[in-house]
Amino acid sequence: MAVCWNCGQSYDPPDPITRESECPRCAAYLRCCRNCTFYEPGTHNDCREPQAELQPDKEVANACDYFRAADVPKNSGGGKPKRDIRDLFNDA
Repeated sequence: MAVCWNCGQSYDPPDPITRESECPRCAAYLRCCRNCTFYEPGTHNDCREPQAELQPDKEVANACDYFRAADVPKNSGGGKPKRDIRDLFNDA
């Protein structure tokens, strides 16, 4: 199982994850830096893989040879999925 970087939705990743692969819930690109296990903001090029080429937009599909789907969302603390604004409103 993998997790979408944008909405936190779990999904069975297609094999292989191509540039056209999208999250079944929010249609975010799956093969992008934000969805990669090597993505780490603050490191050189925001990537822990030293041989990876710079990808300027971390949310756009790319063809990085080192891409590996992350199993924890990279955009929120503690691996919790990002909450939708409707959820926040309904909780209030």
